Amino acid sequence: MASSNIRYGKGVSREIGMDLQNLGARNVCLMTDKNLSRLPPVKAVLESLTKNGVNYKIYDNVRVEPTDSSFKEAISFAKNESFDVYVAVGGGSVIDTCKAANLYACHPDADFLDFVNAPIGRGKPITGTVKPLIAVPTTAGTGSETTGVAIFDYEPLKAKTGIASRAIRPTLGIVDPTHTLSMPARVAANSGFDVLCHALESYTALPYNQRSPYPPNPINRPAYQGSNPISDVWSRHALNVVAKYMKRAVRDPEDLEARSSMHLASVFAGIGFGNAGVHLCHGMSYPIAGNVKTHTAKGYSVEHPLVPHGLSVVLTSPAVFNFTAPMCPERHLDAAEILGADIRQVKREDAGAVLADVLRQFLFDLQVEDGLGAVGYSKDDIPALVKGTIPQERVTKLSPREHTEEDLAELFEASMKLY
Repeated sequence: MASSNIRYGKGVSREIGMDLQNLGARNVCLMTDKNLSRLPPVKAVLESLTKNGVNYKIYDNVRVEPTDSSFKEAISFAKNESFDVYVAVGGGSVIDTCKAANLYACHPDADFLDFVNAPIGRGKPITGTVKPLIAVPTTAGTGSETTGVAIFDYEPLKAKTGIASRAIRPTLGIVDPTHTLSMPARVAANSGFDVLCHALESYTALPYNQRSPYPPNPINRPAYQGSNPISDVWSRHALNVVAKYMKRAVRDPEDLEARSSMHLASVFAGIGFGNAGVHLCHGMSYPIAGNVKTHTAKGYSVEHPLVPHGLSVVLTSPAVFNFTAPMCPERHLDAAEILGADIRQVKREDAGAVLADVLRQFLFDLQVEDGLGAVGYSKDDIPALVKGTIPQERVTKLSPREHTEEDLAELFEASMKLY
């Protein structure tokens, strides 16, 4: 099991300047995005740095849903300065970009694809050390402050991929619930769907003792190991919190209890999936986000077409869990019950249909777009979506049910319309 150190509490960002002093930081790289750089979370962190006399430089050119070229731009900024500590203030896009910048600045001779997951990259193990990284998450979603994963769009293939290694895990995650109050409602919804799917996918993933092949050396053991007794505790708990608080957190931005709870649920699910992994919803989401044509996302200040990550993940969830349920029906029923279904009279063979119905209702209540068709896709796009899912074997092979390209095509087709 691996996870970052986490500090949680209202106002804890005020301590970050002291943390950096305690680390002996002389030259800090603070990464964020253009929008956040004007908002209270970044101001709070900068005040703490200034108050404690910490020398820093800001990089605010992070792209929401990063690409290989936006990663490379941040890497080149990091390589040009000799930073000794990194601070990321933002959502998953910012934290992931900062992880990559830190990694490649500390491995200046590495080719960009060396550490990128196979089959797109070479998937080499990271043997050198990286500098300390403090992550200050401002969304309640990715759980990136707890994991050694950095995700980006690889533009040449129009597919998402990433770097996955315990070596790039943040040293410390500072989880300050006041930061989530600056999230617009749709950002809260989409980042919450990421928490929901992290919890559901890690809880239903292929069990760790059925994953193969056995790594020849512990350094080759993947970050994502399959469902396991420790991850199960975190994933189930995250699911309970989502069931209780997510709708409130989306509907009332001032509801500090609900937004704080979702911020913690994001951490809990991050510890769960950061060790167990995710499977088909995430594997299929990468081409959905990567092949976006014209869809504009409400609540996001970006210039480019965008299907936000959490939305791209959750749109296939009813079809996916209907498909995977026969392999572990008890877990699917357990999840359905946590999300509000009455399962007393339900047969095991109906587990998938019941969980799919609960998810559809949850999405409908939160005014989610009506399937892939509503974000610009049609049946003609299915071959490209399947092709973009094939390289995601790091996650798709953790599906509890084996699948063919035809199965994937059927899952995409079933996700074109939800209601």
